[in-house]
Amino acid sequence: MRGRKAEVRALDGALSRVPSVPGGMPKRAATEWRKVLGALVGQRKIADHELPVVDAYCRVVSHIADCEAAIAEHGLTMVSPTGETKRRPETTLLKEYHATLARLAGELGLTPASQAKNKGGAAGNDENDALGDI
Repeated sequence: MRGRKAEVRALDGALSRVPSVPGGMPKRAATEWRKVLGALVGQRKIADHELPVVDAYCRVVSHIADCEAAIAEHGLTMVSPTGETKRRPETTLLKEYHATLARLAGELGLTPASQAKNKGGAAGNDENDALGDI
């Protein structure tokens, strides 16, 4: 389905602190977890129920780094058992991971376009809000 993407809005219950890194998360993903959540929590743009999306985003960042390391070490192509030159599997994975990363970044409000839509500040949590909790 095409058309305008839904406007990203902060929800009641925005996190007030960065949660601990999930157990078993790769080091590169854990670094991204702290970086991304630090920004989103500081801007009051993330709620607890959205953490699985952040987890997926961070793991994809780690997978991209792994693919790039494999390509840097082995090159873009390989010779198959039949002697044919083929693209390394990491090149295909890298393309898929970049597409997934872009989609998840948009959902989390991490792209310039999605940041313009996500105003932050969970509703009902601003003491100076003249409208209160409507």
